[in-house]
Amino acid sequence: MRTRLLPLLIILMAAMLIALGMPLAISMASSQQQKVVVDRIDDTARFASLAQYIKQGVPNPGTTVILPPGRTVRSAPPDEREETLRKELTRYYQVYGIKVGVFDRNGAPIAAAPPEWDLPKTGDLRSTFDVALASRPGHDPEQVWPWEHGRLVVATPVVRDGDVVSVVVTESPTDAMRGKILRGWLLIAAGEFAAMLVAVGAALRLTGWVLRPVRVLDITTHDIATGRLKSRVAEAGGPPELRRLARSFNEMADNVEGVLEQQRAFVADASHQLRNPLSALLLRIDLLALDLPEGNEEIASVRTEGKRLAQVLDDLLDLALAEHADADLELTDIGELAAERVDAWRPVADEKGVRLTGQCPAVTAWADPIALSSALDAVIDNALKFTPPGEEVAVTVSSNGETSTIVVTDGGPGLTEDELARIGDRFWRSSRHQNVHGSGLGLSITRALLAAGGGALEYTHHEPRGLKVTVRVPRGAPRA
Repeated sequence: MRTRLLPLLIILMAAMLIALGMPLAISMASSQQQKVVVDRIDDTARFASLAQYIKQGVPNPGTTVILPPGRTVRSAPPDEREETLRKELTRYYQVYGIKVGVFDRNGAPIAAAPPEWDLPKTGDLRSTFDVALASRPGHDPEQVWPWEHGRLVVATPVVRDGDVVSVVVTESPTDAMRGKILRGWLLIAAGEFAAMLVAVGAALRLTGWVLRPVRVLDITTHDIATGRLKSRVAEAGGPPELRRLARSFNEMADNVEGVLEQQRAFVADASHQLRNPLSALLLRIDLLALDLPEGNEEIASVRTEGKRLAQVLDDLLDLALAEHADADLELTDIGELAAERVDAWRPVADEKGVRLTGQCPAVTAWADPIALSSALDAVIDNALKFTPPGEEVAVTVSSNGETSTIVVTDGGPGLTEDELARIGDRFWRSSRHQNVHGSGLGLSITRALLAAGGGALEYTHHEPRGLKVTVRVPRGAPRA
């Protein structure tokens, strides 16, 4: 659940930060350009005030004037205001690197820096000049982004006696402005990255706080499902709803454990109480058989059914004890234990003409040796029952990751898919094997014994025929 919830939270927080950061970055870029535009407007206004009183049509200093025929040629006197304007424009260009010029209504330069700068016939520069010449309010220049190499053009009209007589135009490079925008964006990105790290940390803490009770609940549910009925959920931590769920779960587990305990006590008591009358009944049958001819079939049948009933009662008592007994787990060499059980059952196998083999290397696992021995006895006994003479029953011990396994395979008739789904149920026996001695509780007892120690029992087909039973035992130390 955490692997699904955490990416969703991170994506949502990243989208929120981007949604906040993008307008901030655009606003910062617009603010930087606006500052430059305002500075240029102030500069052009100052130059317009200098150019306001320059008389157009007066020759520039150093030029010659052609007089009417018969008159002599003389030099025109210099215009001090125009000379001052030229010096100011030149100094401005040299200091800031910004092109600046004063152009008359026809677009001819009155004064410009650099001197060769001229207005083009078309383009943004000319359109800005035309707008200022018409005394219309100009629009803000188009935004220049850090990856572009545009220039900012600002124009201010020179007004005298209510008429526009010329226009001051500046063309500013944008390298410095784009550098400031880029540095501002990097600062915003660093802030967003830091905020994202904080958000990821908060998401980790939040998901851990919310999902920790869920994980504990999942583990406890698994423990109860595998037979550890004493497991309970700690109610501390997590949202109030999950704490209430933990309390409700513990109450449910207490009720289930109480019902199962009552059931176990009933089965154990009933088995014990029925055992004594049944023993007395079998004794009376034996006494009655002394007065009847030897080999009486009715007495033999009654005695057989009585012994079968006694076996069922004993198995019921064993099952009730196995389902509620605490496992005494210890580090056990299950290879050695399996070899001992193979040796113990070999005389029975030899008597039936079945080959009983074992591959039992030294493999350790955490198990209750007595419970595991009883489980192996039940599995091997079941395999020998259904394996015909001349076939083989093999016991193989191995380890695989976190579990150690004992695999028992036989050469019997095997089971169908429907029968595999029901094997291990209480009192269940295959309709094909009703004549085989047994109560139908042996594998149920085995499963209960293994579950108490964290083990498991699996049934699959054995090729080419027969049944494969796998006993799994954990290799890791049990949790407290």
